[in-house]
Amino acid sequence: MAIRIALIGYGEVGGIFGADLLRAGAAALAAYDIKLDDPRFAPALRAKAQAAGVRLAASAADAASGCDLVVSAVTADAVLAVAEGLAPHLAPGQIFFDVNSASPETKKAAARAVEASGADYVEGAVMAPITGPRLAVPILAGGPKAAAAADLLNALGMRLRPVSDVHGRASAMKLCRSIMIKGIEALMLDCARAAAAFDVEAEVYASLEDTFPGVDFAKLAQTMAGRVRQHGVRRAAEMREAADMVADLGLDPALVRAVAAAQARGAASALPSEPQERAVRA
Repeated sequence: MAIRIALIGYGEVGGIFGADLLRAGAAALAAYDIKLDDPRFAPALRAKAQAAGVRLAASAADAASGCDLVVSAVTADAVLAVAEGLAPHLAPGQIFFDVNSASPETKKAAARAVEASGADYVEGAVMAPITGPRLAVPILAGGPKAAAAADLLNALGMRLRPVSDVHGRASAMKLCRSIMIKGIEALMLDCARAAAAFDVEAEVYASLEDTFPGVDFAKLAQTMAGRVRQHGVRRAAEMREAADMVADLGLDPALVRAVAAAQARGAASALPSEPQERAVRA
């Protein structure tokens, strides 16, 4: 079945999905991004869309009109606003696939808004960086129509795995994992910066490697610094959602909020042992 797809959000995830879904045989694909209204970003977005053969829509409602499936790939703080804003323009038979990193409660609220229109809501939790696997990145899917969405999209080369017919569980799985992964990154960066300030990096990394054999901590620090610089803003927003999730459980979110702050700091800085990159950013 050739399906018509709309992308709301045409950043890294939307751009990769758009290009790959068209190549895989989607009948039509339209995209909308709020940055199209900003002259600082619009030219690059238009060039990317033209190269991929993606039609840029005048609005989210325009993109979604007549499509079979809407993919929401926006920032964490825009998840609910996008779902609520688009809901009046959705219709029965359409699937709204929300792949954003948001708390279970945010996903549940988005689901209520979408389902009030008669459309179906499926939550998605992207479980790995998208740049390598691209369209085949593993995604957990949740909600009553998760299996239906998986059937449609897996036929085009995606890797959706339905995990629950209850909204929020897929997001909980993703965010609990993210607390660990992003938390390790935050600890690694602070450890590396402090060690560099005292000029004891080699000794600290050697000691860590005695405790964790087989791990090259100098390389790990550089790799994690690069990831945080590139994705820290988005990951900080994700960690704020994770902190909300923890708070909703009645647990203390202070540590997760600290991880969010560390990711945000790291997005704008380099390790002390990276003078060239730090100079470029100064």
